[in-house]
Amino acid sequence: MALLLGLLCTLCLVGQVLGQDITHEEYLAQIQACPRECSCPPNFPRAVYCDNKGLKSIPKIPPHTWYLYLQNNLIEVLSADALRNATQLRWLNLNRNKITSEGVEEGVLSTKPNLAHLYMDDNLLSSVPSALPASLESLRLSRNRISKIPPGVFIGLDKLNLLDLQANKLMDDAVTEVSLKGLNNLVQINLAKNQLNSMPIGLPPTTTQLFLDDNNIEKIPAGYFKGLPKVAFLRLNYNKLGSSGVPRDVFNVSSILDLQLSHNQLTEVPLIPAGLEHLHLDHNNIKSVSGANICPVAVEAMEDSSNESVPRLRYLRLDGNDIKPPIPRDVILCFRLLTSIVI
Repeated sequence: MALLLGLLCTLCLVGQVLGQDITHEEYLAQIQACPRECSCPPNFPRAVYCDNKGLKSIPKIPPHTWYLYLQNNLIEVLSADALRNATQLRWLNLNRNKITSEGVEEGVLSTKPNLAHLYMDDNLLSSVPSALPASLESLRLSRNRISKIPPGVFIGLDKLNLLDLQANKLMDDAVTEVSLKGLNNLVQINLAKNQLNSMPIGLPPTTTQLFLDDNNIEKIPAGYFKGLPKVAFLRLNYNKLGSSGVPRDVFNVSSILDLQLSHNQLTEVPLIPAGLEHLHLDHNNIKSVSGANICPVAVEAMEDSSNESVPRLRYLRLDGNDIKPPIPRDVILCFRLLTSIVI
């Protein structure tokens, strides 16, 4: 009876698996080819788990693998031979290894026509890897030693929408219109914790989320955001921005919803666009705030809170400045949708 029940369970499991875009023959081949160092769950045969194994090299990966987890190992080389048969890869996690740019073998990534997500955070890369497959949608390379973006490395990557380069060693001359060419549909770019002294040039107009925290940026050129008509989330915390380096109306862009300027050297509140919903100005050198100076529309033009002209600001943070409460009445009258003020 126990044998019969076991057989029935196995048949049920195989039935479930066969509904996951894998044939019976592929299923058997995948399970049988599973590397002994790794785990290949029978109920999730497209995934191969080789994480946290102390591996110094990548074992040969079965041909029907879609999801490959190799994070938290000691791998130094991204081997083309080990991944030769894994042409169906869609998701590759190599976070927290010891891979150098020299260790990324030629053709290892470009031969993966379905690869959509590549994670290589916390490695030893000195340059953005190339060549990358046209199928790539997200590329995460944070906390490496990257100081170079090879010209043309992103050309042809029309599906790439997320690029994470935070906590590297990028300087102004590395982030240029030439090096960023090809990012035609980018939505989010993270350049926080690098060595930038100025706002990056050449960002694609599709950019919606721009993260530049913890750099050395001192000024923003007038009209800078005219080239970024879709930017909605902008983070410039922990820079060296003073009011003299920030044109008063530089953030007056209708698309911006969330603006973070904490831990800078601002002495004045910049002009707030009417559509802005969250504003972080804490830990600056601002001494006063006045509705007459920062309100994007005339108070008398706002008859009631349903009026489309009413500024949309809901959250305002001003703590860590020299502002003494209470907040002036004209500020409250202007931003009447405010639900939270931190001072």
